[in-house]
Amino acid sequence: MPNIRTRLLLVLVVLFGSLTVAGAPSATAATLPDSLWFDESPLTVQNGRFVDGNGREVVLRGYNVSGESKLAENSGLPFASVADARKSATALRALGGGNSVRFLLSWAHAEPTRGTVDTAYLAAATDQMRAFLDAGIRVYPDFHQDLYSRHLFNTGSWYTGDGAPKWAVALGSYPTESCGICLFWGQNITQNQAVTKAQYDFWHNTYGLQDAFLDTAQKAMAYVEQHLSDAEFAGVVGFDPYNEPYAGSYDSGQTSRSWEQNLLWPFYQKFRARMDAAGWQDKPAFVEPNLFWNANIDSQKQEGGLLDAGTLGPRYVFNTHFYDQKAISGILMWGNASDGQYATDFGTIRDRASAAGTAAVVSEFGHPLSGTVSGKAPTVDKAMYQALDSRLPGSGWWANPASSGAVLSGNQWQWDIYNGRHHELMNDNPDKVQTSGDAWNDEDLSAVRLDDSGVATLRQDNRLLDRVYPSATAGKTLAFTYEDRSRDGSTTLTWNPVSSSLPNVSQLVGSGQYGLLVWRSGNGTAPTELHLPASFPTSTTTVVSDLGTVYGPPAYATSTPIAAAPEPGGTGSRRLLLTDSDSGVLHYALVTNGATAPSASLLSAARSELAAWAAAHF
Repeated sequence: MPNIRTRLLLVLVVLFGSLTVAGAPSATAATLPDSLWFDESPLTVQNGRFVDGNGREVVLRGYNVSGESKLAENSGLPFASVADARKSATALRALGGGNSVRFLLSWAHAEPTRGTVDTAYLAAATDQMRAFLDAGIRVYPDFHQDLYSRHLFNTGSWYTGDGAPKWAVALGSYPTESCGICLFWGQNITQNQAVTKAQYDFWHNTYGLQDAFLDTAQKAMAYVEQHLSDAEFAGVVGFDPYNEPYAGSYDSGQTSRSWEQNLLWPFYQKFRARMDAAGWQDKPAFVEPNLFWNANIDSQKQEGGLLDAGTLGPRYVFNTHFYDQKAISGILMWGNASDGQYATDFGTIRDRASAAGTAAVVSEFGHPLSGTVSGKAPTVDKAMYQALDSRLPGSGWWANPASSGAVLSGNQWQWDIYNGRHHELMNDNPDKVQTSGDAWNDEDLSAVRLDDSGVATLRQDNRLLDRVYPSATAGKTLAFTYEDRSRDGSTTLTWNPVSSSLPNVSQLVGSGQYGLLVWRSGNGTAPTELHLPASFPTSTTTVVSDLGTVYGPPAYATSTPIAAAPEPGGTGSRRLLLTDSDSGVLHYALVTNGATAPSASLLSAARSELAAWAAAHF
């Protein structure tokens, strides 16, 4: 039976936290440009998925904004100005296809003096966060650290860090930092005694460091909650308490697993309580396990994954990173990545989140875009996006789609419009001005830069970054795949061609890109949404579904089962909307840009093939 439900835009009512920070709250924001009746509701975690107020499964895709926060040049902020933040947000939506960002914050700049929160910093960060919310982009902030603090490093050092304030480092009388013979900055995590001792002190709350951090985090969260309107705060998904946690060193008899159980998980429970006190009680904590729990080099892997935290449930999200350290090493993986390269790695993430009873997000992934291993980036990043979409290699997807698994949320590292145009005094040394790449420990992973005219430009293939993905599914996602046909130089990478058993579908897709979603309808009345990349002009996009067949989807109306509409935020990005009127029914939709004015007979034949295929496999 069709569902009968009043179609209301849900607004999250946010209670003020117990902390107060000076400053006037913003006026209530108007409805976002291009919004429709089912937009702008807050997300919660239900049955291991992100779910919006209309009961739809939501997939978060986007980028980290940004490594600029790790630098001093803009005082720990992602942008030099709100205008730059708005420019970046528009480009991220329109060019990068993102609907979410992990928004980096700095403890050092939030609490430059012990016990005193810098409200000017929090105000600037909140204003920049608002630029993304106004573009219809969901946000989850992250108190970021790498190598604990830049203040551990001397002015002549080869490396630097970010995170803890200067006063926190001064308490420790840490040894002179030295990584010895280190080819990669990450080796400092385990080899630099200044870093390991400082990390150890934080997790043991030496000098009250952890208490100070939690106090500042609570004040920062309360400020954000109080200075965003209710509608804006609805777009804030949750909070990432601590980037890439690591013990520093283990006590006698302690293991990585017992460290997680006895030190890391209690910290997250304390942070969760601070979220509640700050008015974030309806938003999950995006908790990260031991940094090395899923390393793909055996000598680096450490047991973990919050195995002893029990069922995390809806108040936590299993939040992890993945980089191919073998590929980055340049030694342990000589060739390029291939079809299904990371199916097992990302399958492990799905399985761990499922066992923990919550949703998963891969909040960092990517590969260097310059240097000796940069030639691997087109295939490595394609394989990572493929693994986010499905737990199957492309070669096996059509034959076994029911094993495709959940579509994972993920945020690529990173989105830094200042890439290659920095002016960072490394460790405050005027003789070591960093301008190239990301200006931090020789990293260069930003997917975007500004050209000489100040226009945001992609540094990676737009076919790879701007993707079809199911941003909201009205029901339960059963399978999804996307063949982006991204390029490695002049070579087009096709890892998931349409099965030869569906000749009409194959003819329809041709050499074009295509996505295919299979879902079972739910109880709501809001449509299923798929992001439409810029490479899918509305007028030449073809959709073949049990809901109908369309070449050039019309504008959205509640009575139109297959339609197109702008995405909220006024950035010009678009979405495909698929409206069913049932519950518990199997549906499928193929979307492609490969056809040119396909005939009615070809569309009909392709639909028949897909119907038979779906019935056989689901």
